[in-house]
Amino acid sequence: MAVVTPAEVQAVAFLARVQLADGQAQHVAAQVDQVLAYVRKLQAIPTQSIEPTSHVLPLANVTRPDQTVPSLAPEEAVRLAPDRRGHLVRVPKVVDLS
Repeated sequence: MAVVTPAEVQAVAFLARVQLADGQAQHVAAQVDQVLAYVRKLQAIPTQSIEPTSHVLPLANVTRPDQTVPSLAPEEAVRLAPDRRGHLVRVPKVVDLS
């Protein structure tokens, strides 16, 4: 029983701007039908008693406790910059709006 017709494949290919060769729509429709048949087979498996999982292996985050550390004073950060103008850091132009 065909679920997807070649006409539907051609319509989707048109919307996706994909060109199909002669007879290719029939081939793709058959492949999609095979995939959908497999999905139907998977849907027939009784999974009501199986608890959902997000990953097959147990995962744990490796974290460290937050620690406050002193940071550079703004004047020190600007002093370390290779190119500066007053209290500002100069950087190369990265956006060209022309």
